[in-house]
Amino acid sequence: MDKFWTESYPEGVRAKVACEHKTLLNFFDYTFAKYAQNEFSTNMGVTYSYEEVDQVSQSIAAWIQSLGLAQGSTIGIMMPNVNQYYPIVAGIIRAGMVLTTINPLYTGRELKHQLINSDARAIFILEPFCYTLEKIIDDTDIDNVVISSIGDMLGTAKGMVVNLAAKHLKKAVPSHNLVSNSNYKVIDFKSVVKLGKPLPYSRPVISPDDLAILQYTGGTTGVAKGMLVTHYNVVVATAQFEEWFQPIYKKAPQTGQTNTIIALPLYHIYAFILMLLGIRVGQHLTLVTNPRDIDAFVKILGKRPFHIFPAVNTLYQALLANPKFKSLDFSQLQLSLAGGMAATPATAKNWQETTGLPIIEGWGMSEGLGVGTANPLINTEYNGNIGLPLPGIDITIRDDDGNTLGLDEVGEMCIKGDNIVTSYHKMDNSSFFTEDGYLKTGDVASMNDKGYIQIYDRKKDMLIVSGFNVFPNEVENVIEMHPKVAECSVVGVDNELQGQSVKAYVVKSDQSLTEQEIKDFCKEDLTGYKRPSYIEFIDELPKSTVGKILRHELRTKASQQQQQQ
Repeated sequence: MDKFWTESYPEGVRAKVACEHKTLLNFFDYTFAKYAQNEFSTNMGVTYSYEEVDQVSQSIAAWIQSLGLAQGSTIGIMMPNVNQYYPIVAGIIRAGMVLTTINPLYTGRELKHQLINSDARAIFILEPFCYTLEKIIDDTDIDNVVISSIGDMLGTAKGMVVNLAAKHLKKAVPSHNLVSNSNYKVIDFKSVVKLGKPLPYSRPVISPDDLAILQYTGGTTGVAKGMLVTHYNVVVATAQFEEWFQPIYKKAPQTGQTNTIIALPLYHIYAFILMLLGIRVGQHLTLVTNPRDIDAFVKILGKRPFHIFPAVNTLYQALLANPKFKSLDFSQLQLSLAGGMAATPATAKNWQETTGLPIIEGWGMSEGLGVGTANPLINTEYNGNIGLPLPGIDITIRDDDGNTLGLDEVGEMCIKGDNIVTSYHKMDNSSFFTEDGYLKTGDVASMNDKGYIQIYDRKKDMLIVSGFNVFPNEVENVIEMHPKVAECSVVGVDNELQGQSVKAYVVKSDQSLTEQEIKDFCKEDLTGYKRPSYIEFIDELPKSTVGKILRHELRTKASQQQQQQ
């Protein structure tokens, strides 16, 4: 397809990307060497340089290689945003292994699925989440567990204080009994770094098409599905974003190194690729471990000038509601990015009035490493659409028969590019792609004569809660395990703060069943954002003549009920 939208690109943004590095190994070698003396990251007041992170990651890589795992084995990381995160990521990949990032808030059921499905052999985990791992580890092939405490890269004195506070004051570390046994070995993170430092490291032979990451996203079958992400997928995605960011990169900060705020969780692909983007150009990363603590977050923002601020709508809203936020110095802020979920007009208006800058909105999906479309970063106002296809991206709008539609016609958005994964792990991929290789996004959209895209609705039943994918089948499967539930159906309802909330329509098999029983039951097997916020008991679910539950009728019912409230 003729990429006519490139004529709408800002000055200085090329239509094609030049991918200097073909693998992440080359990417790491380049960035660590070029920016060795730059500050890499700051977390809880402690800063590391690129050179220091390079050394830690090489020690981790050498230790991993000493385990004797076959090249290409999968290793997981289950942590929030801490200084340890990137050295571990780089260490896993530099060792020639495949990375799988895990949501640290996963329940045992969710964690077990990812570890088994990915064939993971080892895991790096922050201690507060060992309680979850302990419950399911015997059902997996995990041979090695590396436990890190939150203060492990905060220096000896501060790290000790932070670890003691986490355990005894905040009670944030549930007790566990993960110790070495005949099935798996357990070691602490500091010992890994110490043991790995003198060990020999052998740089693996990696090709661009080799697997780098097994990234998981919500699954329509009730479980998360893994995506096979190659080295080239990742470096191309980073290059695509880098090209789009050129108008911002030309503005050198008034003082010091460009500082990007990484408050979104790094297991989420949007934050992960923005982290790599910042590293690609030698930026400083401010890692926010707990962005839900808004008072503490605002204090972090006040400690040094910040220039690039990616977030989701709910985080922007939470900051704007904090009275101390508006007293911050926004004079060096260059870019506010919204992704993961749509920014609301009210939030965008309030943000611009407060900071002086618009929220720039884009669109991406895990299958494209977050790279898809974006508005020009030089825009001065929020416009409500998702912008233009990025360099190297091809997008068409198709009807249900796969035919390409014309301008301003509404259909399913389909996407192609070197950043787009070409298959899912252990799944039949035939239904996910068009015959000519475009990924079906499930988003109903249109494109105008300038190439700007407007999204109207989701073709699939997937919900987006605070930027995270929630599939009804997964929630339904859990609820229907309750002995007092006959059947249920889950839909999304509009929520001003988080985009959508989960609502469950439940048919009882035992009339004594209460809403609280269901909510308590869901806590065992569903991450917080997947749990139903609303539960309505119903005598019978609407169904077609062949017994298929008619979710669209329930969505209509839920919408009408909302309007009447």
